[in-house]
Amino acid sequence: MCNNEECAAYLKKNEACARLMQELWKKWKSYGRIAGSVTLRNATEAEQRAIGGIIGKTFPEDTVKVTFREFEQGLQKSRFAPVDMKAVLENYFAGALYTNQEQKARKQRAKEEFFEKLLSGFEGGGENKTAAFCWIREMQRRKKYGFQILAKEFGKDPKEAELLAQNTGRALNRIEEMEKEECFLAVFAADISGNPHYFDRGTAAGQLLTHAVCFQQNTDVPQSAYEWRECMQSAGIVADNIASMVHVFGVRLETADGFHPAYEAFYHRNEPYVLTAENLRSVTGAKAARNTVYVVENEMVFLHLTENVKDRDVSIVCTSGQLRVAAIQLLDHLAESGALIRYSGDLDPAGMDIADRLWQRYGSALCLWRMGPDDYRRSVSNESLSGRQLARLKRLKNEELRRTAELVQKEGLAGYQENLLGELMGDVMLQN
Repeated sequence: MCNNEECAAYLKKNEACARLMQELWKKWKSYGRIAGSVTLRNATEAEQRAIGGIIGKTFPEDTVKVTFREFEQGLQKSRFAPVDMKAVLENYFAGALYTNQEQKARKQRAKEEFFEKLLSGFEGGGENKTAAFCWIREMQRRKKYGFQILAKEFGKDPKEAELLAQNTGRALNRIEEMEKEECFLAVFAADISGNPHYFDRGTAAGQLLTHAVCFQQNTDVPQSAYEWRECMQSAGIVADNIASMVHVFGVRLETADGFHPAYEAFYHRNEPYVLTAENLRSVTGAKAARNTVYVVENEMVFLHLTENVKDRDVSIVCTSGQLRVAAIQLLDHLAESGALIRYSGDLDPAGMDIADRLWQRYGSALCLWRMGPDDYRRSVSNESLSGRQLARLKRLKNEELRRTAELVQKEGLAGYQENLLGELMGDVMLQN
């Protein structure tokens, strides 16, 4: 009769054996049998006595080295014999002992069963499979379309991962049913999960839904906030359009019923106004004065320019740094109208990256404004740029920006629009 439980209880009570037992547990997980040796450095006298007493050996120094086989044979000669070493370890640690390979196989089987359960839940009736079923099937087959996100969440908590996949699958089916209807993201999320922020862009659910929508529409995963909003919009899900805004001066907005009366008032009063993406939903076009719009990155520059051109027929837009949906939508309308977009941003890696992306989007409809090497020399500040920041300059595609980037890399300093106020103002005045 084995005395595995009694043996494990004895070892657990003897704290001097704790370090050794931890190492033996690891050895079994690696080999799946009694194999290998353990070295305990800086062993206490208690550890030396406890281990030496079991294997019948003394340790002259504070390093204890013992093979797994030696320890097992020592236990077989004790009052607990006969013992099963695996059972002793399982009783000691109060859990089933699997090798690393077995554990990996168990996790793989659990993951496969997880996906099979999801597929069964979304299969639906008849030959026509639901959108969620097709997404989960391809996600499992190709290890794409959000597979890594779901696998990561499964590793943390399988039940939460199941709820995440179920909610996202329900959302995808709902999107398919909506056809051309639109729904606000918060309302949509609350209806699916009870939480209006459930599918926000930064959440695991939001990321998974984005991948699911991209699968459904056969498009690439969005890389920016604007692309994400476009992706959701194409699926009929409208994100928070109030937080996305752009500052505007001298631009007339068209609707299906003619010029927008509210913004016409600002136009005729020569006052700047704030335009949100929500306001832009009813806008069908935009007109710039003299078919040219000056676009600046910095709010202070925008205010300085608009304060000094109130008696002039000129159009100015401020993007406030990183491009938001409202800014892109307005610039899209202006480009479609045939207007020339003259864009000026900070001459640092972030500002030049924005300018480069706008140039790639609008092509010949956009002209870089005061962003050449000479402009950099006049705008340069004392603010140093890190190597990580400078590395972003290598991604630039526009030739003029690349020439400026060479100088920025050489100097290692940022250039700012505020240092070019005189030149920017002069250019605007020349138009009139």
